[in-house]
Amino acid sequence: MRIGELAERAGVTVKAVRYYETLGLIVPDRLPNGYRDYGDEHVRAVDEIRQLAGVGIAPSRATPFIECLDTGHVHSDECPGSLAAYRNGIAELDQAIAALTSRRTMLTQRLEESASRGFDGVPTTPAADYTSLPSGLPRPEDDGAADHLPGIRMPSLHLPTSDGAGVTLAELGPGRTVVYLYPLTGRPGVDLPDGWDAIPGARGCSTEACDFRDHFEDLRAAGVDAVYGLSSQTVDYQREVVERLQLPFAMISDPQHLLAEGLGLPTFEAGGMRLYSRLTLIVRDGTIEHVFYPIFPPNTHARQVLGWLSEHPS
Repeated sequence: MRIGELAERAGVTVKAVRYYETLGLIVPDRLPNGYRDYGDEHVRAVDEIRQLAGVGIAPSRATPFIECLDTGHVHSDECPGSLAAYRNGIAELDQAIAALTSRRTMLTQRLEESASRGFDGVPTTPAADYTSLPSGLPRPEDDGAADHLPGIRMPSLHLPTSDGAGVTLAELGPGRTVVYLYPLTGRPGVDLPDGWDAIPGARGCSTEACDFRDHFEDLRAAGVDAVYGLSSQTVDYQREVVERLQLPFAMISDPQHLLAEGLGLPTFEAGGMRLYSRLTLIVRDGTIEHVFYPIFPPNTHARQVLGWLSEHPS
């Protein structure tokens, strides 16, 4: 077949086929008149190169896969050279992810430091009050995303906390522990994601924390051994929140959403971030005893937890 037919059958451009030839991936036969002649094996090779490019393996690194096909293998990744190419690609991705994560951490730290500094001589607008709730917030609906949680054991995850101690979730103790999950806490001078108030259940993290603060001793009296807040924000961010709001309990940091993956917890996207949906776990002897989901309004949620504790004494 001619090069145009090959390109059409393989779903690429003629220019791409020419490029693969320069890399030595495609070697056509020659007709007596000097024209290139391609066969079905070339269609398969081009299709394989295109699929490899879709998972991040550039044509310049596709040689081991094509050679594997040329030796008669059914699949291009059945040879040692192909597996090595996979490993190299994964290693490069790991390096890129680590570099980007490091950059993001540094940028986040600089943002937080900058937002917490004053600017002499520069007029500022009043910061939003994140300790009260505006009217008209949408009420979240129960989508069943937490129905599976009661009775499940907490995973063996050790996560950092704002007090530097860390906590192993599977070892919270035989008594009751309250772990309330929230999206993110607003900080004075730092804008929340666009459209934040329009997301059902998003607004109100600071008010929820304050309600748990104000009823902390009541919770202890009702048989709760420990209270934790948990979000995907950094430890440094949460440490500032604990200090600013004078919380008598520590916050758990889970920026990689390990608990969400371990328990199948609901999350949502906002401002380019993956955030925890608001819910509260009552954990007893390492097992989830009760779940509050959805939660509304958050500024009275600690009192809701107290009501359930009074109805279900330990």
